[in-house]
Amino acid sequence: MLVASLLIPALPLSPSSAAAQGIPQNIPRKELLILENPEGTIKNAGWFNIWAINAGSQSNGLQQAALDTLWYIDPEKGLDGAWDNSLAAEKPVYNAEFTEMRVKLRRGLFWSDGVEFSSADVKATVDIQVKNPNMRFSAVLANNVASVEAPDAETVIFKLKKPNSRFHTNFTVRWGAIWILPKHVFDKVEDPAKFDFNKPVSLGAYTLHSFDPDGKWYIWQLRDDWQRSSLGRHGKPGPRYLAYIDPGPPDKRVIAQLNHELDVIHDIAPEGMFALAKQDKGTRAWFKGFPYGHPDPTLPAVIFNTQNEQLKNRDVRWALALMIDIKAVTMAAYRGAATISAIAVPPTGIHPEAYHKPMEAWLKDFEIDTGKSKVKPYDPTVGKQIADMLRPSMGDQIPSDPAVIGNSFGLGWWKTNVTAAGELLTRAGFRKQGNQWLTPDGKPFVVRLMVEGDLRPVMTRAGTMIVQQWKQAGIDARIDVAQGTLLTRRAAGDFDAFIGWSVETWGGHQDLSYFMDSWHSQFVAEPGKSQPLRNWQRWTHPELDKIIEDIRKIDFDDPKGVELGRDYVKLMTREMPIIPLMAYNVFTAMDQTYWKGYPTADDPYANPVTNWGNSRYMFVRLKPAN
Repeated sequence: MLVASLLIPALPLSPSSAAAQGIPQNIPRKELLILENPEGTIKNAGWFNIWAINAGSQSNGLQQAALDTLWYIDPEKGLDGAWDNSLAAEKPVYNAEFTEMRVKLRRGLFWSDGVEFSSADVKATVDIQVKNPNMRFSAVLANNVASVEAPDAETVIFKLKKPNSRFHTNFTVRWGAIWILPKHVFDKVEDPAKFDFNKPVSLGAYTLHSFDPDGKWYIWQLRDDWQRSSLGRHGKPGPRYLAYIDPGPPDKRVIAQLNHELDVIHDIAPEGMFALAKQDKGTRAWFKGFPYGHPDPTLPAVIFNTQNEQLKNRDVRWALALMIDIKAVTMAAYRGAATISAIAVPPTGIHPEAYHKPMEAWLKDFEIDTGKSKVKPYDPTVGKQIADMLRPSMGDQIPSDPAVIGNSFGLGWWKTNVTAAGELLTRAGFRKQGNQWLTPDGKPFVVRLMVEGDLRPVMTRAGTMIVQQWKQAGIDARIDVAQGTLLTRRAAGDFDAFIGWSVETWGGHQDLSYFMDSWHSQFVAEPGKSQPLRNWQRWTHPELDKIIEDIRKIDFDDPKGVELGRDYVKLMTREMPIIPLMAYNVFTAMDQTYWKGYPTADDPYANPVTNWGNSRYMFVRLKPAN
């Protein structure tokens, strides 16, 4: 919970108060946009070589302001559509077999040191990393690229080792991507994996001004020749300076914004957002009112370890789903400020139009045979129920328009049905002794639900509520706090179930291959071995493999991709290898004291979350508030 001091109005500081964050005092506040770096204080502050991993920062402005790559897909609508040809002049062109990708580059773009960008830089980005296996993108490039050619300054030809209709996505920013490095700089480096790239040569619209050796802040300055960057096509960025800072723990972030020392908070707890909205009418979030938060294109879910003997049966997984009251979960996790999803696609970006709304009729007709009865588990009114539940206390902050309610709170979810859940468990060979469910071999049915603890309190609260509901239904459910160890335990399969996400999408594009390709059975590890990529549920199914293989054979923009995506939704609903819960709502708070024009649900031209690479599009729309 937030400390009581957050509820005390704070006095705004003078326009020169940027120095309160340790930022150099010679930078005019009216020209400076201050953003939170969610990575906090950076250990190796002077490391800017993003192509090699050495405790440096990616989200200190490096990927948002200084770097660039071939394409971007915004999780929202984008400045001119979600797809943006950035360093590339057009979309990728594949041959019929998807074994060759040709890229036509923009000309007239320059690095900040005056050297013109060309195909040689793209080729060097691949060649250098393939030759140095410990660099960040070396594995994916070595596994896919047979050769790369640069026949002229504006053409790059990738020869692929095997057909891959989605190879271009490696050079397409969602959050980040394979960034293009400057050949003329790395040619002079003996060991590119040990090169700190300090001071970084920029291909973006900003270049490094200064940084704190202790890693608490980084300042980026607009290039004089910003027109010679790919962002320049969209207009001149408003802020002359960007500061990415570590503003401290949640309570200090809120106080800093109330004092106008922090223009954009990356993410705070719902309570912090509520405090800001109440105390400072100049604060703006994604939604103007409740539920405030931006639904990221990620899908928090109960993720089962389907290699666990007790969880292999879909009847058992469905039984656990029918024991959940999603309304209570959203109240516990987000105080109701959540966007629910019954299907295994995040309810954000283009997905409500491509998947959620078109699937409503199928979901309403979807039926489960428990062995004793047939039930239709889907309730299309749950999002409205959450809004109605909040309206008495929140008043006009809660929308009444059904379309707005659907966008804000989501559509439907599964009806709580403990009776049907019991029938499913019985059919699976479980039996109930008193109020306790026993496994087919007569032992208590134990489910450990892993959460991250204080590192992700919203998800921890959701997990705690679900465990409570399972306990009430007779499951020996236990909360399993993996403070600081979730990543390693997740990869090792050391869990029964956990709260997290294995579904991440583009958001602004309907294609689901961002996560789905990694779900193919070819990538599933044996029990006890580390699981690569995103299929943390370790789930395999012949129908899923067929869907993935069919997607691999079609173009990225082929409308058939949506049809295959809907087949995936139906399969996931029938099998329930994860229980989808809601979007990961990020409470990005934007102070309008110095800057206006932030992206919002009313004008969704970009993702406002500060560490995303495509947050750069925000800079060209920001204008001085006064």
